[in-house]
Amino acid sequence: QVQLVESGGGLVQAGGSLRLSCAASRRTFGSYDMGWFRQAPEKEREFVAFIGYLNGRTEYTDSVMGRFTISRDNAKNTLYLEMDNLKHEDTAVYFCAAKGPSGSRYASTDYDYWGQGTQVTVSS
Repeated sequence: QVQLVESGGGLVQAGGSLRLSCAASRRTFGSYDMGWFRQAPEKEREFVAFIGYLNGRTEYTDSVMGRFTISRDNAKNTLYLEMDNLKHEDTAVYFCAAKGPSGSRYASTDYDYWGQGTQVTVSS
């Protein structure tokens, strides 16, 4: 069992920046693939970013490429999402999630553990 707790959300103006953090409860955090997802009102949860446990490989959805950066500090059991040049359409609840080595990195259904989410609101 892995417990995940997100923090760092808030209200920011368009063009601004936020840094989300996701603290994991287990020292085995380093053996999990990690992802960030988001869900806007009346929309499905969507993939945002991924970082692999083995080699730190990262992937992003097209709409955040070049603006968001996912990273992890295994010594601190913490996942990060640096979000720059935020846009109104980035407004959503952001979730971090953990999964084992199998399954799709893009599919929320393949992730085993989830945080409670943190609200990001970007004013236009």
